[in-house]
Amino acid sequence: MNVAVFSDTHSNTGRMVAELRRCTPDLILHLGDHDRDARILRREFPDIPVYVVAGNCDYGSQEPEEAVVSLGPVDAFLTHGHLFNVRWGVDALVYAAQEQECQLALYGHTHEADSQEIGGVKVVNPGTAGVGRELTYAWITIFDNGGIAVEIREL
Repeated sequence: MNVAVFSDTHSNTGRMVAELRRCTPDLILHLGDHDRDARILRREFPDIPVYVVAGNCDYGSQEPEEAVVSLGPVDAFLTHGHLFNVRWGVDALVYAAQEQECQLALYGHTHEADSQEIGGVKVVNPGTAGVGRELTYAWITIFDNGGIAVEIREL
């Protein structure tokens, strides 16, 4: 299973949509700021499931602030990250993922791409797909045996 993960699009969706047309994942995840950009994804790619969580700039959002999504043999904990103070570390995020028995924790908020493994949890920040000098997203491959491969890609 191939999963495209975006965060912090801030209404700048052109490159994201073009990239998704090029690579066609099995699933799309949007980690907030601006969660309304997920509506564009759902409209443009009606045959690809899109999951979204709200970020700190998503005022009045109807989307959840966190979610657990099954990615085949792997469960993923999704959040924007602001509620877990990720600017100062990911310990609280890892603990939340462990509590939900998730093997993968996905977050945004910092606008800095990162991938590491902590306490048996693969922790991934796709960076920002909308603002900044370097626009990135994460391409995650989930293997049938539960293996997880992460690639941070430029837009």
